[in-house]
Amino acid sequence: MIKRLQILVISLLIAGAPIGLMAQMEHDEVETELSAITLSVNGPKVRISGAEGETLEVYNLTGVKVASIRIDSNDKTLTLSLQRGCYILKVGKLVRKISIR
Repeated sequence: MIKRLQILVISLLIAGAPIGLMAQMEHDEVETELSAITLSVNGPKVRISGAEGETLEVYNLTGVKVASIRIDSNDKTLTLSLQRGCYILKVGKLVRKISIR
């Protein structure tokens, strides 16, 4: 993995790509979008703010989508009926790993 990363960096340097500038622009763009959506979990309850019109997608750890819920208000609280275990929640570009106990 490290060798592949080194090869990629070296090839980008040879090609003359401004690596630092590209990384900074992507970071600023993602940070602006993520700051608008908040997601908090308390047991099976999930509270989502700032995501009106988005879709909450729930994945298990093998990557299988187990639920998809449309967010119809700016502040929404949902009760997920999931078995115990770890899940990945995705709203827009915000992604969180949760554990249901």
